[in-house]
Amino acid sequence: MKNYLLSLTFAVTLCLCLASGGKAADSVHQQTSEYATIRWSGRDNTHVIRPSGQVEFVGAQLAKIKKPDRVDDRAFYMNVVMNALAKEGYEFAGISNDEIIMKRAVHH
Repeated sequence: MKNYLLSLTFAVTLCLCLASGGKAADSVHQQTSEYATIRWSGRDNTHVIRPSGQVEFVGAQLAKIKKPDRVDDRAFYMNVVMNALAKEGYEFAGISNDEIIMKRAVHH
């Protein structure tokens, strides 16, 4: 009887550990953010690299926007692209000389 209770306790504990172990491991490795990169290559060649790896050239859209006189091209057009990504839920994450990194939360 004592061996039976010990074996039963062990079996129940093992089943509980195995059942909850898979879920705990998955939640540790879930991606919480995704990133897009805006790359300045002049107005006509500026592009966005999406989290999926898709590259979207935005020069055609930028050409339709009237830039005010005496405003820096790079600052103006990068700002336009940043605001477009912000409407998709992205926020500023970092900057280098020719790139702006935008980040948004991943919803599971």
